[in-house]
Amino acid sequence: MIIFAPMKQNFFIFLSLVAFACNNTMHPPAALNPVPNEHQLAWHERGQYAFIHFTINTFTDKEWGYGDEPASIFNPSSFDAEQWVKTCKDAGLTGVVLTCKHHDGFCLWPSAYTEHSVKNSPWRDGKGDMVREVSDACRKYGLWFGVYLSPWDRNSAAYATPDYITYYRNQLTELLTNYGEVSEVWFDGANGGDGYYGGAREKRKIDNRTYYDWPNTHAIVRRLAPKAMMFSDAGPDIRWCGNEKGFAGKTNWSIINNDTLYAGKAGINDVLNAGSEDGTAWIPSEVDVSIRPGWFWHEREDSLVRSPENLLKIYLESVGRGANLILNLPPDKRGLIHENDVAALKEWKKIIDETFAVNLAAGVKASADTRRGRSIQFDAANVTDGLKDTYWATNDNVTKGSIEINLARDLTVKYIVIQEYIPLGQRVKSFAVEALDSNNKWQQVASGTTIGFKRILPLNGITTSKLRLCINDARACPVISNVEVY
Repeated sequence: MIIFAPMKQNFFIFLSLVAFACNNTMHPPAALNPVPNEHQLAWHERGQYAFIHFTINTFTDKEWGYGDEPASIFNPSSFDAEQWVKTCKDAGLTGVVLTCKHHDGFCLWPSAYTEHSVKNSPWRDGKGDMVREVSDACRKYGLWFGVYLSPWDRNSAAYATPDYITYYRNQLTELLTNYGEVSEVWFDGANGGDGYYGGAREKRKIDNRTYYDWPNTHAIVRRLAPKAMMFSDAGPDIRWCGNEKGFAGKTNWSIINNDTLYAGKAGINDVLNAGSEDGTAWIPSEVDVSIRPGWFWHEREDSLVRSPENLLKIYLESVGRGANLILNLPPDKRGLIHENDVAALKEWKKIIDETFAVNLAAGVKASADTRRGRSIQFDAANVTDGLKDTYWATNDNVTKGSIEINLARDLTVKYIVIQEYIPLGQRVKSFAVEALDSNNKWQQVASGTTIGFKRILPLNGITTSKLRLCINDARACPVISNVEVY
């Protein structure tokens, strides 16, 4: 075969390009188990949402009702579910979890299995259904809806007997079949103690590890609300953060060993707060905290509503540490979220919107000291492209690396947001953020351990033209999907 010189030259260029492309095509990193399922991935995107504690306790000035409170005292004068939900939406909250039944056993819907409910109250002449009105309002305003059903019931005569489990599951079935899609089911860890118990007025104890037969109760949720995330101390889908003060751990693994966790176990709160680097299940953390000192409305607390600045701190230490935030908003006796709470929420939303309005790193040049297989598929530019499903990655045997973000000119920066590509698992164990100073030297300005779905770190208004994210250690090759600068 005769190949003329120009053709021969082009042919060899073509072969070189093919070889280069082959050498620079690299398979993605293997998933580092455990990893989130599709419903958990969607949950991570929810960010912050509302808890609403409202029941007969609102009218008795109690946090925990005893169970003997008469239904006749439940009568909010101006109840407005749309005011609740619109307040949540305006505050940037994405959903609502309603306390359909708290420990006192009073039901906010006309349950067929008890007389201790709204059907025997003067509200709506006994024909009302608060769960219905709240769930309808959520659909109207585009928020998802969740239910809280207390496992402990201080009113029920059957509590602590096997019959109560049937009763509880019947009520759970009502909530999961009559009110449209349910996105979260909240199982409280408070169980057993003194109560009315149908007139027995005694203390009852249960073994919370076995009494509720949780696997079979969870199966009901899986069957009737397959997309619903289930919360309890240890999951099965999301876990408690270990406190009600409004913060996740500075080290916060979304993975944990849940087979030996149960309420009351020594040291459980610390474990829940941090998660476990060697965890065998993906059960991320949810931070529950109230906008007031109490979970239910008390008039004396009208002046004690959290400030917008304190709410921002909570946001940064929950959502900003890879958890989700469920913020409690307790309506008052009128059946409205109080004006003071509404004002604080509006200002909080304004602060967040202004703080995170302009991403200074959007589309800017990014480079790395290493990348996976020298392939542009895993280039550092992926962390500033604004796309969720692209990421920078290193070779399998490389657990360190750095990404440089070129802001092009000196800018004052207050926060950096970092995200791992969690469909492949949580990996980073240690990292630092450096800034180029006026002497053209790198100075460390922040550091941390875990990143996970999202990490927000304050940079305290430094001025720099370049930032560098240094991954110092990881469980496997790091995969960083997003870096934002504000």
